[in-house]
Amino acid sequence: MKVVVYTTPTCGYCYQAKQFLSRQGIPFVEKNVAMDRNAAAEMVRLSGQQGVPVITVDGQVVVGFDQPRLRQLLQQTGRGGPKLGASIADAASQVKEHPGIPALGAYVGRVRTGSPAEKAGLRPGDVIVALAGQPVTRTADVYRLLPQVPTGHDVSLAYVRNGEERDTLFRL
Repeated sequence: MKVVVYTTPTCGYCYQAKQFLSRQGIPFVEKNVAMDRNAAAEMVRLSGQQGVPVITVDGQVVVGFDQPRLRQLLQQTGRGGPKLGASIADAASQVKEHPGIPALGAYVGRVRTGSPAEKAGLRPGDVIVALAGQPVTRTADVYRLLPQVPTGHDVSLAYVRNGEERDTLFRL
């Protein structure tokens, strides 16, 4: 997999994109378009954009720091970091549809067979409220914490099911 990040030194979103990729363990090439005219021309040719960041993942162009799109591309290449094996959404967005669930956390919509989520005992309708001892108030917290979870070691997971908080251990 080849990832290129076109940046400038003063771009806050460029910094966030590079941090995101680093946390995922994704190697990338940084091209400073403010200092390298060839890199700037290459970026415009690829994306049609003059603003940064522009990120390419195996030739697929992402304009701006579009984290969901980056995650999608990284998963397609099999390099998105550890996977929980569950579809999740912000619990706050599910409260109207599922009364009684906590407003904060990551709502579990689907659990893949044989996944770490299934082995942890998660079921659709559960709301993840902590991972590896850290609070989870939205899905972004799960995606931020998963790359920090050591593979092959037991990790704590707290979730709410039917109004009752439960704790379990699982491995990635």
